[in-house]
Amino acid sequence: MDEPRTASPVAHREGPPTAKRAQVQAAVLAATEELLAGGSSYADLNVERIATAAGISRTAFYFYFRDKRDLLMRLAADVTEQLYDQADIWFSGGGDPQVMIREALARIFALYEQHGVLVRAIVEVSTYEPDIATFWRGLLDRFVDATARRIEARSPGTAPEAAHATAFALTWMVERACYQQLVQGVPLTGGPLIDAVADIYLAAVYGGAPGSA
Repeated sequence: MDEPRTASPVAHREGPPTAKRAQVQAAVLAATEELLAGGSSYADLNVERIATAAGISRTAFYFYFRDKRDLLMRLAADVTEQLYDQADIWFSGGGDPQVMIREALARIFALYEQHGVLVRAIVEVSTYEPDIATFWRGLLDRFVDATARRIEARSPGTAPEAAHATAFALTWMVERACYQQLVQGVPLTGGPLIDAVADIYLAAVYGGAPGSA
């Protein structure tokens, strides 16, 4: 369990981005992911242990993060930003959809595999922490919205509600499929799953015959 915040002598505060702030925050984020990769569960980690692994004091931790949940949200935001950058190959691309979708998914699956322990922690904590669940859903909504826009651009006559529903199903399919593979210890790259998911995207968005878009 995390320690009570009332004893902390330095209150968290936001400040302008500086090289020092970025360096410390990056160290804390990296240390947390390393601890998770080493077999620690998120519930077992406390601020003291995270701070020590990052080479800072517990007081300094609270200067940059409100608490462990704030830290997990920063980690979630960071990994989803990386995932979105890869998905944008298709979201904003103008080439062959078959190539773009498969390339985007291959990169997304590789990132999921690289940050597997972190993704598992986020998803598992979201099952009992309502604010983490809301935050995680909000992050994925960005993928839903971008996918819906792609669907509407492909088929201008599509009702917005239908485009959103399809986008929602596709986005959460990827999230659930990747999570379940991680839980079961199945590699996300090098197997048939990427092709299967890509075929579903192509069928849902392009009717299985994308041509050019």
